[in-house]
Amino acid sequence: MIAKHVPMNSVKKSSFAGLATYIADSQDKQERVESVTVTNCHASLMVASTDRDRLAQAIIEVTNTQQQNTRAVSDKTYHLLVSFRAGERPDPETLLRIESRLCEGLGYGEHQRVSAVHTDTDHLHLHIAINKIHPVRYILHEPYYPHKTLAKLCEVLEQEFGLEIDNHRPLKVSSENKANDMEHHAGVESLLGWIKRECAEPLKAVSSWAELHLVLESFGLELRERGNGLVFVNSDGLMVKASSVAREFSKAKLEVKLGAFNASVRDFRQHYTKPLNHFELRPLKSRMDTTCLFVQFKKEQQQNQVLKEKAWKIARDRKDRLIEATQQTGQLKRASIKLLMSSRLEKKLLYSLTRKAAYAEIQRIKNDYQQERKTIFARYGRKQWADWLRSQATSGNAEALAALRSRDVREGLKGNTVTAVGFRAMTQSEAAPDSITKQGTIIYRAGSSAIRDDGDRLQIARGTGRDGLEAALRMAMERYGNHITVHGSMAFKADIVKVAAESHLALMFTDPALEQQRLTLLMAASTVPQANQAADRYCQEREQKRQNKFDIVNHRRYNESDAGVLAFAGLRRMEGQSLVLLKRDQEILVMPVTKKTAHRLSRLSIGSLVDCARTGSIKIKGRSR
Repeated sequence: MIAKHVPMNSVKKSSFAGLATYIADSQDKQERVESVTVTNCHASLMVASTDRDRLAQAIIEVTNTQQQNTRAVSDKTYHLLVSFRAGERPDPETLLRIESRLCEGLGYGEHQRVSAVHTDTDHLHLHIAINKIHPVRYILHEPYYPHKTLAKLCEVLEQEFGLEIDNHRPLKVSSENKANDMEHHAGVESLLGWIKRECAEPLKAVSSWAELHLVLESFGLELRERGNGLVFVNSDGLMVKASSVAREFSKAKLEVKLGAFNASVRDFRQHYTKPLNHFELRPLKSRMDTTCLFVQFKKEQQQNQVLKEKAWKIARDRKDRLIEATQQTGQLKRASIKLLMSSRLEKKLLYSLTRKAAYAEIQRIKNDYQQERKTIFARYGRKQWADWLRSQATSGNAEALAALRSRDVREGLKGNTVTAVGFRAMTQSEAAPDSITKQGTIIYRAGSSAIRDDGDRLQIARGTGRDGLEAALRMAMERYGNHITVHGSMAFKADIVKVAAESHLALMFTDPALEQQRLTLLMAASTVPQANQAADRYCQEREQKRQNKFDIVNHRRYNESDAGVLAFAGLRRMEGQSLVLLKRDQEILVMPVTKKTAHRLSRLSIGSLVDCARTGSIKIKGRSR
């Protein structure tokens, strides 16, 4: 588990409302926001309200609280990010306890906050938006060395809740961590990372300032004084603090080794010629050649820049023309009033109405322009390399998906997974993905469950209901064939075997023990009464039609756990057996009944409520059949 503060570089851009809205936004994904929690606000007591209502009320409360402090000039909102290892999924109660302990450790136990659990990446993570202003004393609290406090808290919480142990001792300076974060987020090399990998060793071997400047020039770099230290600068003006590359390159240590600092005698900008080995934006090293994809990426970015400028200019010109036309119309109206009206009072009143109408029209034009501008920037805005690959993979670009999955930082899915050892993926699933992560994991929705596909295995990410397990098995058969391998807990394996047997899926488990359990369950199922067999065959028939893209909801046989009040959905006959259809939520339960019961149920209208017992009997209007 890793907990870190995400600072806002510009205080003017800091907004609790913006942050809370962002972390609670689903972004048109079903599998992104798992839950939203409001703490220490009156909105948290709104039991009968939706998450959106509570969030809106909480934002109003926090904004009012922050406005009570008029002296603070620093950021009044604290953004805390908590990320867990791949495959770790603490239950909701554990997540709330972790959130509470971290906030109390930072001194924000009594402060208002909004948190959201996100599941759209390879790592479950928790965003916490905290109001730094105390809700009673209205003073701003800023934690002292929060990274040290968070590191100690994470070590304790990992032990307490049985989480995987992470290294919480900082081994790199802040600039190195920022460069690593940028490379991981964007998928391209940073100048700092490139210098460390390509230039550090030759620079350590120099014995004079002149030799050092020559080596730097061979890499397209220059060493300059800045403040009290030194920086490396490339031809594009990008700068890197020299000591962040290695401690040996700090000004003090270089002067001890080489003497007093001597700047380069050549003008870097006038005599610069691009060397063979120089820094340029390129993807990080991966297991596949992405040269052609990166050329396509840069070409598309350049085209988008041109299209954006063109569309933006058209929008600006349209706005200016409309404003000018409105102003001219106002001037004509005032001239008409001056000529036609003789009363000074009437003129004054009409002038005021004309001015207000013109002002309202101009504001409408400006608002429309701002909306159009946002649309243009969203459509043609610049994308990071990794984000571009995600968008291409979502559109069906198999090469972009392979590039995401070839990244060296990629981790395979862990936990309860379904795969086929020794078999290559045969096909890509035809189901529409909900989203794709930056490591190439495709997330599908199956009822209330989420299925993750990393190309080698499938994982039931959330919920282990029968529908989700069956969907994962069918997807595994579609991708890998009929020889299935299951990894995970004993309970997960038992549920998978039970679902495979009950659904009569034409598969085999590579684990002999699991395959024997499946065969045993199939043999036991063969002794089921003929009535239940008829119900199962009817369900299979409907399922086949549903797989062929017919608009049919899921059908399954009624069992003891379905007892309760259900909606009557009709009667059917299968191989001479009477079947009653009962609707619950978005699925149809099929129950075998006698002819007499079927005759009595035929008098009901579709949608009528019936009371079903665990034994399979149906009670109608006080009488049982």
